[in-house]
Amino acid sequence: MATAGAIAGAPAARIGPNAVTRMAEALRALHGEAVAARVFAAAALGEMLCDPPQRMIDERDVARLHRTAHAALGAVAAAAVARDAGARTGDYLLAHRIPRPVQWLLRRLPAAIAARLLVAAIARHAWTFAGSGVFDVRWQRGGVRLAIEHCPLCREVVASDPACDFYCATFERLFGELVRAGSTVTEVACQACGGEACVFEVRW
Repeated sequence: MATAGAIAGAPAARIGPNAVTRMAEALRALHGEAVAARVFAAAALGEMLCDPPQRMIDERDVARLHRTAHAALGAVAAAAVARDAGARTGDYLLAHRIPRPVQWLLRRLPAAIAARLLVAAIARHAWTFAGSGVFDVRWQRGGVRLAIEHCPLCREVVASDPACDFYCATFERLFGELVRAGSTVTEVACQACGGEACVFEVRW
């Protein structure tokens, strides 16, 4: 199953504001207001720090913010910020985007069935977080692999370790809350490291 983002020649794809607003919250929480302001200014997004976006954002702005954080903070600190932002995104989705009755049902279903339903919902909404990237799902025994080809969050990033901690933490929070506590998400391939796609292995 694959979900494509923007079509070649079409206007720039857009991504939901969580990829920016939760990054702002995480930067402030882990490094303080001055560092958050410096990173956002370096990404030419200072106005978004002062006035958080409420609508979909040009994916190029999102990519630039995550790339700038990686360059300004270093790989380890940037990963911690992105992971915190991803967890906050998961919390936001649970509080505001996934209906309570649906959450109630998923938590009471067998994990394998709950995972199928959750992944189907994630795939339907992939355009909101993958932008022009292509989202793909591969089921395997005891888990599932989620992949994003042309991933926007590590675009133009060169790293020795996988760099999509934002996605990892978001997926992990959702699976941990709705499928089975203790679910883990590991990025096993990343375009920042030369991979053909960013691949996330989910286990529960």
